[in-house]
Amino acid sequence: MRIGILTAGGDCPGINAAIRGVGKTAILEYGMEVIGISSGFLGLINEEYVQLDENVLSGILTLGGTILGTSRENPFKKNNTFNAIDKPKLIKKHYQELGLDALVCIGGNGTQRTAAQLSEVGLNVIGIPKTIDNDVYGTDVTFGFDSALWIATEAIDRLHTTANSHKRIMVIEVMGHHAGWLALYSGMASGGDVILLPEINFDIHMVARCLKKRAINKKPYSIVVVAEGIATPKGESAARYVANNIKELTGLETRETILGYIQRGGSPSPMDRVLATRYGAYAVELIAMKRFGEMVALKGDAVTSVSLADVGGKLRLVPETHPLIEKARRMGVCFGKESC
Repeated sequence: MRIGILTAGGDCPGINAAIRGVGKTAILEYGMEVIGISSGFLGLINEEYVQLDENVLSGILTLGGTILGTSRENPFKKNNTFNAIDKPKLIKKHYQELGLDALVCIGGNGTQRTAAQLSEVGLNVIGIPKTIDNDVYGTDVTFGFDSALWIATEAIDRLHTTANSHKRIMVIEVMGHHAGWLALYSGMASGGDVILLPEINFDIHMVARCLKKRAINKKPYSIVVVAEGIATPKGESAARYVANNIKELTGLETRETILGYIQRGGSPSPMDRVLATRYGAYAVELIAMKRFGEMVALKGDAVTSVSLADVGGKLRLVPETHPLIEKARRMGVCFGKESC
């Protein structure tokens, strides 16, 4: 068999480990030929490919980013420049000309939705979920999340010392447009006093009262962890909005820090290396069994699969009744909704 592999959407730690897991399993266990497709779905449109052999796959396990490159190209999205081009049809044509028996798509929500659509037009597709936001529907966890969690937690740990030295409130913004998994877990892991998630409507006055109460109770500083996707006035960053309002409402010295793209860079954590490798290997098993139109997933500790049709267009959000939130509330952590 001849299989193609591409990486699409934002980069994150562990993608190369997944590429290696797919490639080595395909070549060594099943004798398959592996074609790497450059720059996500754009590579299938522009016919940009590279042969992946053991030499190419050697030494990439620990590398961040993706050796294949990536893009946010969505072939099903119409735009003025390419309205005349039927990109899905072009992708299918090039897929057939390459002689591919299957296509492995590594990516987040958008990528899995596109993979499901390509499956509907006749391509044999397998999806592998990755994103630091951990919001892909149908799997307990995506690779990339654990690495980002380590980075965010270490950064917040370091900001504790500055906050304590200057007796300040530190507002730290982490990634998470729609889902607050990274804010919740990094906030808990680093001892955050206030954690604001996109899934939980918050009252900034409630946050201010909580922080003022801490100051009255001789708590010398406070840590506020916010997800970038919390509701704010248009155009204002989450951290700046929260920090400015805290200063205005409490009179306490407050500083904001936006961690940004540093959360997506660098070498993957050991956990993400293992998970990405397991995902890659299982994707090839699905291909060998001719079980197409599925996405690899983790359920408990077992690697399994779910239908791409059930994944596309859905998000895995943090439920307000999540056990970690309930535990945090009982420990005095404020989520901006309850009185402290």
